[in-house]
Amino acid sequence: MKILLRAATIYDSQSIFHQQQQHILIENGVITYIGPDEPEADQVISTENLCVSAGWVDMYAAVGEPGLEFKEDLESLSAAAAAGGFTEVLCLPNTQPVVQSKAGISYLKSRSALLPVTLHPLAAVTADTDGKDLSEMIDLHQAGALAFTDGTRPVQGADVLLKALQYLQSFDGLLLNRPDNTRLSDHGQMHEGQASTRLGMKGIPALAEEVMVTRDLQLLAYTGGKLHFSLVSTAAAVEAIRQAKAAGLQVTCDVASYQLAFTDEEIPPFDTNYKVTPPFRGQTDAQAIKEGLKDGTIDALVSAHVPQDTESKKLEFDLAEFGIINLETAFAVANTTLSDTLSTAQLVEKLTTNPRRILGLPQPRLAEGEKANLTLFDPSRTWVPAPEKARSKSDNSPFFGRQLTGSVLGIIHKGQVVLQDSF
Repeated sequence: MKILLRAATIYDSQSIFHQQQQHILIENGVITYIGPDEPEADQVISTENLCVSAGWVDMYAAVGEPGLEFKEDLESLSAAAAAGGFTEVLCLPNTQPVVQSKAGISYLKSRSALLPVTLHPLAAVTADTDGKDLSEMIDLHQAGALAFTDGTRPVQGADVLLKALQYLQSFDGLLLNRPDNTRLSDHGQMHEGQASTRLGMKGIPALAEEVMVTRDLQLLAYTGGKLHFSLVSTAAAVEAIRQAKAAGLQVTCDVASYQLAFTDEEIPPFDTNYKVTPPFRGQTDAQAIKEGLKDGTIDALVSAHVPQDTESKKLEFDLAEFGIINLETAFAVANTTLSDTLSTAQLVEKLTTNPRRILGLPQPRLAEGEKANLTLFDPSRTWVPAPEKARSKSDNSPFFGRQLTGSVLGIIHKGQVVLQDSF
C-alpha cells in the first residue's frame, strides 16, 4: 500500500530536509520518496499544517497489566500512546507481579508484538522493588530489559544504589531512579509551601528531592556508570545535575511534560486529579526547569502516565493515590506551557533524539529506504481533551475541558497507520 504525506514539514535534524516542506511516500512501511514532486498513492494524508518527525519515545509510563488491568492494559496503553504520538514507550516494572524475571519480560514483549506501538520493558533494580536485594540484572538484560528502575518506588539505600551502578557497568546498563527521600516526603500531599500551610496539608519538601540528587551524584562520581533521574522538579536538583554534567559524569534527566502546567498556588484545593508526585512546585522551581530545558540540562520530556481507577482517586485528598494520565496530552501540554521556552524543533528533540540517545536505541531517520517510524502532528491546532474520547481505561486527568495547543494527527510504525478520529 502506498501512503502519501502531502506537503509535510519535516522535523529531523539528521535530514537535509529538516524544517522543509516536502512530499513523503511510504510503501509497505518503508519511506521510498521524499521530494517536491507529488507521486500517486492509495491513501493521501493532507492538512494545512502537517508536520512529521521520527516517532516519539516516552521514558516513563505505568501499565497495569499484569495484575492491575482494570487501571490500564497493554492494548489501552498502546491506544493512548498512539493517540499521543508515541511510537515507543518504556513500561515501568511496578505491576503484579513485578517485572523482575525473564518470564515477565517475555510476557510484555509477546503480548505487545502486534500492537502499533513498541512497548519496551523496564526491569526492577531490586527484588519486588523493595529496595533491598538486587535483581538478576544480567539475565534480565539478556532477556530484553531496556534499562533498570524500581519505577514509582525510589531506591532509598545508598549501598543498594552503589552496588547497582557497579553491577550495571558489566554490560553498560542504565539505571533510572526517581529522586525522592521518602523519609522526608512520607505522608506529604502537595508541595511544601504557603499553599500547603494555608490548606492544612502536610507538604512534600523540595529538600526530599534535592538531597537524593546530591547523594546519587556522589555515588555516581565514586562508582562510574550511567544514571538517569526521572521526573526532576526542583531548582536545586536541576542545578546539581547541570554541575555534574559539566564535571563529566554520565548523568541525564527528564521532567514530566505537565510539570509546568500549574504551580502549587494555582491547583484547585483538594482536587485529586492534581495530586501527582513529584508535586506541582513553586514559581522559582518552574523557572529553573524552563532554563534547564533550554540549556540542555534536562534532556527529555516524559508523559509520567500513571492511570488510577475511580476507587483510587475519588477519595479524600490525603487518601487518594498519586498520578494522572498524560500519554494522550503529553505533547499538547508541553507545547502549550513551553511555547516561550522551546521551539517546535527543540521540543521534538526532547521527545525523539534525546530519549533514544540516553537508551541506546536506534535513531529513525526521515530518509529514502528507511522504515517508517513517524509521528504526524500540528503544533498550532487547538483542541479540548474530553473523558469520553480518551483511549486510556482511567480518567484521572486535570486537562479534561481545558483548551490545549498542539495536536497529534497520527503515527506510522510497524507498517501500521493509526490516525486520530478528528483527522
